[in-house]
Amino acid sequence: MRRDPAAQTTSVHDVIVVGGGIYGAMLALEATRRGLHALLLERDDFGGATSWNSLRIAHGGLRYLQTLDLRRYHESVAERRWLLTHFPEIVRPLQCLMPLYNDGARRTSILRAALAVNDRLSRSRNVGLPETQWLPDGSMLTATEVHSRFGAVDRAGLRGGALWYDGVITSPQRLLMEVLRWAESGGASAQNYVLCTGFLNDGGQVAGVRARDRHSGASLEFRGKAVINAAGPWCREVAALAGSPPSDLFRPSLAFNVLLDREPLAASALAVRPRRSRGRIYFMYPRQGRVLVGTFHAPWAGAADDPRPTEEQITAFLTDLNDAVPGWNLRRDDVIRVLTGLLPAAREGTAALGVREVFHDHGAHLGLKGLYSVSGVKYTTARLVAEKALTRVLGGPLHEVEIARPAPVSPPDIDKMVRLSQTDRKSASALVDRLIQTEAVQNPDDLFLRRTDWGLDPRRIPELRALITNTGS
Repeated sequence: MRRDPAAQTTSVHDVIVVGGGIYGAMLALEATRRGLHALLLERDDFGGATSWNSLRIAHGGLRYLQTLDLRRYHESVAERRWLLTHFPEIVRPLQCLMPLYNDGARRTSILRAALAVNDRLSRSRNVGLPETQWLPDGSMLTATEVHSRFGAVDRAGLRGGALWYDGVITSPQRLLMEVLRWAESGGASAQNYVLCTGFLNDGGQVAGVRARDRHSGASLEFRGKAVINAAGPWCREVAALAGSPPSDLFRPSLAFNVLLDREPLAASALAVRPRRSRGRIYFMYPRQGRVLVGTFHAPWAGAADDPRPTEEQITAFLTDLNDAVPGWNLRRDDVIRVLTGLLPAAREGTAALGVREVFHDHGAHLGLKGLYSVSGVKYTTARLVAEKALTRVLGGPLHEVEIARPAPVSPPDIDKMVRLSQTDRKSASALVDRLIQTEAVQNPDDLFLRRTDWGLDPRRIPELRALITNTGS
């Protein structure tokens, strides 16, 4: 992957994708796998917004059984398997444990039935997977067994626990970059720091995109037969360049997760809920020896560029967690990093999440023909949404072209990388240089936050500075 936006102005692309989050990346990949010449344009860096701030769990859809949303359930199971199949070095099985107190839907009888139905309906979940990627059947645990696995569990009223398996995306930024590398190996091009400023109009038919290179300041024109707006939180802003955006397109809500300076409470992921408020369920699991917890949802009415929770919202989140795990006694200074993004809401000004992707054909609504907007609601099913969108754009399914995925790039974790820079400067320098030269890295944040997880813990900034010095980068 090389950043050279001007070089892409000389071609006519089959499809131009605006937006370089997970949805835009999957659109570029799926277009390429159907023999199309695709160009992706991202206003900032790839996956730098909601995609990077995700909780990193590839949900299979167990929670959708509660509302009998079987379509969404089956889609989630299938797409989780797709991720486990194609990215085994990044997406791995995750054991999940939920303590049960026989209140509301968290009753042992209900969860026993739900796990049985889940195992039955997802019986093909391991087809084609190596044994190391298999997701075992779920099971019920006694209260004693739950306590043995989760010593800090609230034992008052504990009736048992539910144990099941999902997928964990160990590095969403590496997954996104591997998707883009795969697309580029098939002839696509992905360009970061290119801002869409308008559309080329040929008698009411889209003919491409006007843009500005945010590094050089140059105005550029990219020609394309179709344009798909997948700009996530900026979806409406991009759609507005061609007229009034549809009212149902990406109504923003705030979502954030926190990385806590606490040792993991269990080897598995934990699903816990505040006892007093009977609030939403939070997931927590080990990450870099600490605990990543999410997700807190709230309405959002601000700008998309820099969404941040208020201190009151962070305090409310910690209060919920202290209620769910008595004795944890979390404080504000236990929060290492707040990972914040915007997700589509079901209704304007609410925290209720949308449940279906939104696809808008601008030409079918007296707008610019060949321009489409799409926004999705879930990281796990981004590839499927891309496939659906392309089917509608192209008027039917196309023959899939076999494109071998390139050998993955798997940077070591921060501890190994720091040691390597101290003991083998040449190898460390070569690794860093490879990332910079072949993955369009433009600044330190691109490298430390969006090509690797090295900068997840901001307290390690001195080590990162030393790493740059030691490798000569």
